[in-house]
Amino acid sequence: MSDFKIKSSFLLCLCLLAVVGCSEKSKNKELVMDQVSEEKYTNQLVNETSPYLLQHAHNPVNWRPWGDEALQVAKDEDKPIFLSIGYSACHWCHVMEHESFENEKIAALINRDFIAIKVDREERPDLDAIYMDAVQMMTGSGGWPLSVFLTPDLKPFYGGTYFPPTDMQGRPGFGTVLTQISSAWKTRRKEIEHSADSLTQAVRVSAKGNDSDDTVVATVELTKKAVDQWKQSFDPKWGGFGSAPKFPSTGAIAVLLREYNRSGDDSVANIIKVSLDRMAYGGMYDQLGGGFHRYSVDKEWLVPHFEKMLYDNALLSSVYLEAYQLLGDPQYRRVAVDIFDYVIREMSDKAGGFHSTEDADSEGEEGVFYVWNKAEIIELLGGQEAALFNSYYGVTDRGNFEGKNILNVIIPLDEFAKKQKIALSELSRRLAASRAILLKERDGRVHPAKDDKVLASWNGMMISSLARGYQVLGDERFLVAAERAADFIISDMMSDGELLHTYRAGQAKVGGFLDDYAQAIAAMLDMYESTFDVKWINSALLLSDKMIELFSDDKAGGFYLSSVHHKHLLARTKPVRDSSVPSGNAVAALSLFRLSELTGRMEYRAVAYKTVAVSLGLQSKYPSSFAYMLLARGFVESDPLEIAVIGSRESVDTVELLANIRGGFMPYKVVSLLDPGQSQKNEVTLLPLLANRNMVDGKATVYLCRNFTCKKPVTDVEELGSLLGNMEKR
Repeated sequence: MSDFKIKSSFLLCLCLLAVVGCSEKSKNKELVMDQVSEEKYTNQLVNETSPYLLQHAHNPVNWRPWGDEALQVAKDEDKPIFLSIGYSACHWCHVMEHESFENEKIAALINRDFIAIKVDREERPDLDAIYMDAVQMMTGSGGWPLSVFLTPDLKPFYGGTYFPPTDMQGRPGFGTVLTQISSAWKTRRKEIEHSADSLTQAVRVSAKGNDSDDTVVATVELTKKAVDQWKQSFDPKWGGFGSAPKFPSTGAIAVLLREYNRSGDDSVANIIKVSLDRMAYGGMYDQLGGGFHRYSVDKEWLVPHFEKMLYDNALLSSVYLEAYQLLGDPQYRRVAVDIFDYVIREMSDKAGGFHSTEDADSEGEEGVFYVWNKAEIIELLGGQEAALFNSYYGVTDRGNFEGKNILNVIIPLDEFAKKQKIALSELSRRLAASRAILLKERDGRVHPAKDDKVLASWNGMMISSLARGYQVLGDERFLVAAERAADFIISDMMSDGELLHTYRAGQAKVGGFLDDYAQAIAAMLDMYESTFDVKWINSALLLSDKMIELFSDDKAGGFYLSSVHHKHLLARTKPVRDSSVPSGNAVAALSLFRLSELTGRMEYRAVAYKTVAVSLGLQSKYPSSFAYMLLARGFVESDPLEIAVIGSRESVDTVELLANIRGGFMPYKVVSLLDPGQSQKNEVTLLPLLANRNMVDGKATVYLCRNFTCKKPVTDVEELGSLLGNMEKR
């Protein structure tokens, strides 16, 4: 079916609603009145664990959670479904709740004519993907809150994002939308169903995600093409790509780091440095507490959307850590450490794992927790220290955000030290002391709400970054936090050998999705390379086998987002492009490639190759949309280094050799270790790299291999460094 025919079918229904809706403008003005307190009503969401769903448990809307009961009621009563999808840190979700879902008159319209279902997109990414795709086809854009109207058999026929409560500026208000959809459902049912059938067919075609191509383009060539695309959109002054709003493009930076390591192209290094520097200087970075906000509303990275997401901070800490390895700038180390400290301090769950998000709002306003008046800083720090602090962080009487100040760095620290004629070490000490005072004061404010559910996929990302932080920086705190979260996932988020997606309030639930398995496997591999405990290899093997069983497309290749157990889906989507998080298929492919290198199991490599191949055509056309797939391809096509270390874990010589291996930027490698004094059950069987390896002259020894062909064993740190430099491809 052509796009024209599909859109024409949608427009028939949309135009009807828009035209008639405008004539209802005066009729629905009163719908903004009669807001209610949350104590007056209780709906079925009160029994849920999701903080987002619980936020709506006392709306006058008769909300139901997605499930058999709600969907059966829609069929029995032959009513359309109003499906509302959002998440707890979503600012406009809060606005629509206050304006419309707490409004008794609007609620009465919903309850009379619709079956209202509320979904947390973080709990059900599969539903979000399907219906976001539908709304984007209908309207050309998407976002949250996602508002979709479905037939009782779950086919979408009308949708949008945020709706104001009343008509404004040619945009139909939510009361108008409800009234006219109800009328159309009764009088033009066949047209709606025809539109829904057309849209559903389009969604199912889109969901397949298959675009293989017989022409295999080498990763080096695709990477060059992606780099050219990023160069075209690169902002040379402020860094990042495109204009406002700006998001942290972690996948792009990760690919660019590898390309610079390969090519030595200074223009690539410039993109990396300007982007990472400007993000770290701006208000999108929390200069006091560490961690990044979601995105910047301006091109200068100054004013953020203030919510903080676990996945952003996992991905950003990883690329800052890699940039420190490759470029050696201590600022990148500091940013990575500050992110780790923030996550451990603010996002750790008492049962294990890490929480999902911190809200943008507190006290009913976005960002109020993070901003400062100049006068209060002077009062807290005193005149001399305040003058220094305010000059460095751009604090003024007028402010830069609604009369207040978002802290941001005006010039680099070393330049500021020269300008102020202060030793760099003294300046660092004084600013750190001032930050500590302000952070303590800020902690006494009303904190933003926190979504404290633990998601397996996002935790996998954070575990990986913390584990790598330990490997590179040697800080045991990072390993302790990573190990605690990894143990929690394996012990508390598994049921009958399968991974669950979400945990909160003592309850793990919702069958895991592709991203949960793929990111958890990656985390297990990073935990193994941090501790060399084979229990993590066993966990990776278990999860990999289950991922292949539950998610793989045996015919076309690749993996579906949802498993064979997920019910009531219009389609099983197959995510191949990156979004705000890496593509699940890309992470699955890279994890399977790594596991194959470590264990010698070629069946994992075969599945990974098929996963890469499923989107070759799209990769060739739009390589910059496939950054994490480029990382997966780059890993296997580089013939990664296979490094076996034989020696006591605690001995000085082993520690020194490992530090040499871990300190440099070598993304295309796997590392295993055999401690002759503490051999583990089946260790050599699981990891063929360790077979027939011995210490030389009683010293810790390293075997450097590629395709299971090894150089002579090495015991000297300097010689190891030289060999690594020669074997690591530029």
